[in-house]
Amino acid sequence: MGGPRNEQGFTLIEVLVALAIIAVAMAAAVRVAGLMTQSNGLLRDKSMALLAAQSRLAELRLEGRLSPGKKVFECDQGRLKLRCEQVITASTDGRLFRVNVQVLDSTREAPPLARLETLLARPPLKAAL
Repeated sequence: MGGPRNEQGFTLIEVLVALAIIAVAMAAAVRVAGLMTQSNGLLRDKSMALLAAQSRLAELRLEGRLSPGKKVFECDQGRLKLRCEQVITASTDGRLFRVNVQVLDSTREAPPLARLETLLARPPLKAAL
């Protein structure tokens, strides 16, 4: 009656250790998923900011009127509240303007989401008729 018992199965300790390992793995997976979602949102915001900067440069090219100085204005893209800062400076030879446009998130203090810089030719003077 008191012989060795041949029972099969897991002990309670083994089951608890396995559950702890699974819980740690699941917590890590949830953290990675959260970081990926946050990173995806930042990438989307940067893409929209780049479009806003490119649009501003296109507007300046089409207007043909460049005046040196700094201009700050709202350049929202849908729900994304953006602030554009445009700086135009004359070059040393007088034939070109350096145009710098940077786009920032207007809802928080953070580095610029996008920054573009280019040279634009001074518009030709209109001849008097």
